[in-house]
Amino acid sequence: MAKDTTRTGTKRTTKAPAPAKSEAKFEGFPSDFLKFFRELSRHNDRQWFAANKPRYLASVQQPMLAFIAAMDLPLGRIADCFVADARPSGGSMFRIYRDTRFHDKTPYKEHAACQFRHVAGKDVHAPGFYVHMEPKEVFFGGGIWRPPTPVLQQIREAIVADPERWQEATRSAGFRRRFKTVEGESLKRPPKGCDADHPLIEDLKRTSYFAVQTVEPSALGSPRFVADVARAFQVLAPFMEFLTDALSLPFHIDA
Repeated sequence: MAKDTTRTGTKRTTKAPAPAKSEAKFEGFPSDFLKFFRELSRHNDRQWFAANKPRYLASVQQPMLAFIAAMDLPLGRIADCFVADARPSGGSMFRIYRDTRFHDKTPYKEHAACQFRHVAGKDVHAPGFYVHMEPKEVFFGGGIWRPPTPVLQQIREAIVADPERWQEATRSAGFRRRFKTVEGESLKRPPKGCDADHPLIEDLKRTSYFAVQTVEPSALGSPRFVADVARAFQVLAPFMEFLTDALSLPFHIDA
């Protein structure tokens, strides 16, 4: 039996339905949003960031959280198993602090990003919708990035089992117009158990599955940016639903 659910703020609970809520207000990102990252790319050190921390909070973090909150309602209409969490820490927004254990030793990321993850996901490797913003490019879309091998196997098996649905989700006119094609790193050889002559072998060789639409950075200044992202997510929904079904996850809470 399906549970009665509702979305409260940016969290979901299993309680009686609440009254319909209004859409969160978003006026567009301020001009200082991208300017902050342009300057950060020239001064990526802790001293500069400490001096500009109040500016980061006002020009980057607060508008990002407003955008995430505004995405909650349209995202819920598309797929309410994906969460728009507008908390400043531990929510949909990625931290600006870089993990310096890896190759890039600069302390701060020179872009802003957020991921609307599936309720069952705990990290960036779960299925999710994604938005990336930096001075040189802005893109949004979704998919699953570098999932563990058992998860990859489930997706490949789903593609083999229902190739027509996969192609409908990833080759439709609307999908191609916005996203062109499915992207993601690929193996050099067919994965174990896959026929090298399979007509979808290039899809089966992927180790990530995602699709993104790129727009001009100037789009960030418009209050219509939320609607533009939501329309892209709506077109992407069949692809995202294919992934969640492949992993035996619901696409809608009452599914």
